[in-house]
Amino acid sequence: MTNGERIGEVIHYYGKINVAVLRLSRGLKIGDSVHFHGQHTDFQQEITSMEIEHQAVSEVKARKEVAVKVDQRVRRGDKILRITEET
Repeated sequence: MTNGERIGEVIHYYGKINVAVLRLSRGLKIGDSVHFHGQHTDFQQEITSMEIEHQAVSEVKARKEVAVKVDQRVRRGDKILRITEET
């Protein structure tokens, strides 16, 4: 069973390059599994690419904005949850 903690929301989406800009309330790193959820959005993916100011980063602290490559279309206001496996 999976569980998730809310870590931020989508504030912008670049459709041609499938990149979402996220405003984070908690930290995020490459390899994290996340769930994008909104009125028309509902999918999970692993974070494989992140950038701040066009510089690749492997980890982002809380209260930052970061661009991430997404597998599907997201929308402004979609929630992001980090998926945690329940034991």
